[in-house]
Amino acid sequence: MRKSRAETEDTRRRIVDVTSRAFRANGIGATGVANLMAEAGLSHGGFYRHLESKDALVAEACAAGLSELIDRVEAAVNEHAGKGGFRAIVDAYVSAQHRDTPEDGCSIAELGSELAHADSATRAVSTNSWNSWRSASGAGRRTRRAQKPSSPFRR
Repeated sequence: MRKSRAETEDTRRRIVDVTSRAFRANGIGATGVANLMAEAGLSHGGFYRHLESKDALVAEACAAGLSELIDRVEAAVNEHAGKGGFRAIVDAYVSAQHRDTPEDGCSIAELGSELAHADSATRAVSTNSWNSWRSASGAGRRTRRAQKPSSPFRR
C-alpha cells in the first residue's frame, strides 16, 4: 500500500530529525545510514525513497539542526528584549545542559571541522545557516525573523 504525501513527508522529517541529532552527538563520519534508518524505525533499503544521497541528508540535517538553534536564539532575544537578550543567549549556549547534550546543541560547534570537508551544497547550507544564526542573535536587540536555512537537495 502506497503512503500518502503527508505520511511520506512525516517519514522524511523523522529521518532528518534523527540524523540531525545523531550527527551532532557522534559526527557525520561516525554515523551510518543503516543505523539512522533503524533509529527512525525504517529499513536501510528505504533510504533512497526519501533522500537522494547521504550528502543530501547531511545538508538537510545540518539545516534542521541550525533551524532549531535559530528558534531558540530568537525566543531568548524576544523573551528578554533589550540588553538582556544577548545575555540570555550566552547563558543558554554556555551552559552545562548545552555541554552535556551535544545532540541538542549547535551544529556548527559539533560539526564544523567535518563540514569543512563536505560537498559544496552542504557547505552552502551551513554558511547560510551561520549567517541566519548571526542575524537572529543580533547582540540582544529585537530582530526580525531570520531566514530559515533550507537544503538545495529539498525535493
